[in-house]
Amino acid sequence: METPFAVLKKYPEHDYSLAGALHSRVSARGSHPLLVEGSRTTSWASFEAQVVTLATSLHERGVRKGERVAVMARSSRTHLLLLFAVARLGAILVPVNPEFTAPEAGYAFGHCEVCGIIADTAAMSVARSASESLAHAPWIMEAGAVEDGPAEFDLLIETPVTAPLPPQGSCNDPCLIIFTSGSTGYPKAVLHSQRSVLLAGEAYVERVHLQPADRVLVVLPLFHLNGLVYQLGGTIAAGATAIVVPKFSASRFWSTAVDERCTVVNLLVTLANILKARPRSEFRPDHSIRVICGGMQAVNEDCFRDEFRIPHRLAGYGMSEIPGVTCVPYDGPHKVGSMGVLSRHPDPDRPWAACRIVDDAGHDVARGQTGEMVVKTPIIMLGYFRDPERTQTAFRDGWFLTGDLVRQDEDGYFFFVGRKKDMFRRRGENISALEVERAIESHPSVIEAAAIAVPSELGEDDILAAIVTRPDVTLNARDIAQWCRQKLAAVKVPRYIVFIPELPHVGPQKVAKEVLRKDASLRERAVDIDAMQDDSSASVTA
Repeated sequence: METPFAVLKKYPEHDYSLAGALHSRVSARGSHPLLVEGSRTTSWASFEAQVVTLATSLHERGVRKGERVAVMARSSRTHLLLLFAVARLGAILVPVNPEFTAPEAGYAFGHCEVCGIIADTAAMSVARSASESLAHAPWIMEAGAVEDGPAEFDLLIETPVTAPLPPQGSCNDPCLIIFTSGSTGYPKAVLHSQRSVLLAGEAYVERVHLQPADRVLVVLPLFHLNGLVYQLGGTIAAGATAIVVPKFSASRFWSTAVDERCTVVNLLVTLANILKARPRSEFRPDHSIRVICGGMQAVNEDCFRDEFRIPHRLAGYGMSEIPGVTCVPYDGPHKVGSMGVLSRHPDPDRPWAACRIVDDAGHDVARGQTGEMVVKTPIIMLGYFRDPERTQTAFRDGWFLTGDLVRQDEDGYFFFVGRKKDMFRRRGENISALEVERAIESHPSVIEAAAIAVPSELGEDDILAAIVTRPDVTLNARDIAQWCRQKLAAVKVPRYIVFIPELPHVGPQKVAKEVLRKDASLRERAVDIDAMQDDSSASVTA
């Protein structure tokens, strides 16, 4: 295995524009596969040619530097082609969740004032409905298979064009807007430059020691940063191959990994929990996955190490605004439950991320103490698009304020404690919702849990836990309460417990707690542990 720096040095230097980076890799990897989607394989050289064709066609449609083009589709080559094509014009891609309702999509389209929308067949009706109320009507193009064959977008990238292509965008041009998973108010539109996207990809090469021969399984949605920037950006940086699936499927995960000879995958905690809970008959011990990045908690460690035989299981920390700040080192040491140490770039001489842990006054706290993580990093957003006020309040003295409570041990490893705004005040104690959730999720029959505050008749907060269990298991509230008492101090044990089929999400890894807080029926349906008389009042079949 080559070092990450040696991998990057295999390719000609470039100007950190997306077009420059792509051409650098095509010169060495032209005939090798870049993207695999089911039965369709796209080589590096073919992909570059399609990008040029698409950029020229978009320019003929009127897309100019600085304008925004939205994509609302399940994960596919469409996202990567559009990212590189609009960047070639100095324009900006806006990926939108294909499961958005018309009002949600309409907000994204309207806030960004998109000039065009590419939607797959399943999202087309919502995209059209969402665009009807916009002040400036965007053009809409369909992607994917339709009854009569390939859709307009797919025909477009295969049709040669003769019009001259305008000068390409530069490394400092904005190229991507990622909407954050805000749980209150409108989501924030995080704006990144071409350089930022490429640096994040190079950092991913360091994180997982990505090699040109690697085959990266992309199961995370491409409307978020993880799949699009980490995995596909890393694939570009390493000259590797990406296996893109439309949507995560737990039942097909292992067969896909084996059939496509995948070696690297990113997961989220929820997806790791689901795989752990699936029947072992689906597991394929002949897989070639050597590293899983993300999704690792202490409760998953033994399963993925001993049962699934994944040699490298890496946790880390980042946000849409500041990708890839920390990670567990590839070769260890591996501290279970930590976010790792500060990430590095493959080039040891390149300055990289810096972090401080501070109190409410902005003063550094002692090692081992909990405080807010603040960050400086070269991979940082340009700002929140058309939101100067929130952009300004996100920084203090040049440091990005994460809003996350963290502690650092004497070896430099970071440990996540919770969100500053996701804490309970109960019986005079400050309690992290994450600590409660981790205790519940360590139960072998639990897939996911969310803890929220509900009013107490004694003042301050009581804790309500909404829990999703494994299929075909029966748990009762007393079981959960007893489990929590073994893991937590009495003040942290939830008073109310309710079992539900699934939790609402505002992102692939973020529970929509505001939705839960507004659902009065949760409290009505929940079992009150303090008042519980017998198991019959607390039993449920999930």
